Amino acid sequence: MESKLLNNLEIIDYVVEKGFFKDKSTLECVEIGDGNINYVFKVFDKKTNKSLVIKQSDTLLRSSGRPLDINRSKIEYNILKTQYEIYPGSVPEVYYYDEEKSMIIMEDISSYKNLREELSKGNIYRHLSDSLSEFLAKTLLPTTDLVISRKEKKENVKKYTNPDLCDISEDLVFTEPYYNYKDRNIITDGLESFVEKELYKDEELIGEVLKLKDKFQTNSQALIHGDLHTGSIFVNDKGIKVIDPEFAFYGPIGYDIGNVWGNIIFALANSLVMNDNRKDSLYQLLEDTIDKTIDKLDRAYDKYITSDYFRNMYFKKYYLKEIISDSFGYAATEIIRRDVGDSKVKEITSIKDNDLRIAIDKKLILIGKYLIKNRDSIGSAKDLIDYIKKLN
Repeated sequence: MESKLLNNLEIIDYVVEKGFFKDKSTLECVEIGDGNINYVFKVFDKKTNKSLVIKQSDTLLRSSGRPLDINRSKIEYNILKTQYEIYPGSVPEVYYYDEEKSMIIMEDISSYKNLREELSKGNIYRHLSDSLSEFLAKTLLPTTDLVISRKEKKENVKKYTNPDLCDISEDLVFTEPYYNYKDRNIITDGLESFVEKELYKDEELIGEVLKLKDKFQTNSQALIHGDLHTGSIFVNDKGIKVIDPEFAFYGPIGYDIGNVWGNIIFALANSLVMNDNRKDSLYQLLEDTIDKTIDKLDRAYDKYITSDYFRNMYFKKYYLKEIISDSFGYAATEIIRRDVGDSKVKEITSIKDNDLRIAIDKKLILIGKYLIKNRDSIGSAKDLIDYIKKLN
């Protein structure tokens, strides 16, 4: 299915036709997205200040022109609707979906700020560790077949099958950082031999990454966001909003959790290398987010799992231990892929001094390796933080 991309004027006509606004003479439409796979616009009434956001998917990647399955738009619509029902207010409210145009009309969240940018400024909201851990605990477990019926779970797995976007992750996250077969990795000058030794030639590490990749591909555990970095989380004094779940599919719970933890580590590593005054508060944020996530998953299990059979304490201990182990492992694959791969993050690219850039690269790679190789034995945030402090 192909969809015709609308321009700004056509979008204004569209939202008026659908009854969201009455008078188009006072409307303005501006493109606000800077992503690679979608077009995002804000329409607002200059007279009343009423606003909404329109997100339209294209069949091609904006950067390379690579074909991409347009069904990702429907997947995004479905998961936003599901997560809003499970945990109201945690994601933008969806007002309308046009399957023919692959277009979602949703709540404008302009009053929220990008979490990556806020952490870079040292703006760490008091509620942040609670809000992040709450979102993870409340939106993941309820979509497993410990909670919903086996039939509904299997139907959901089909509904959320997302081959094109999963293929991107399977390459960029789990393959190329360790096996650069497409020659797309971007290595800092002077770091080549370090990457060769620590990543490309570490067979034990590669074996552990392959285990994580295998679980990513085969463990249809829960409905996950699939790309839950701090650029997809918005924050203000009231709470958070999570956006951009087009990578959603049924996968391991730890993948979403690990992505959140890993992105906090980016902010911390940047602060440590730049030697600024954010590091103590970022250490605390990392510790609180990890430990609260572990605690709230335990509580969520008791709340959402009502079957006496699944409430078996030995199974519960095993199930949650697997999630936490996975979470530390997937935090690491996120860290390493953003460091050596071609989809980098601002916390790394903003460092222009080559010596400092090498310093953060080495720090992140070593943290990632520690997490991957020790994920089964790390019991709390303290173990990780003690290791990071030894590196500093």
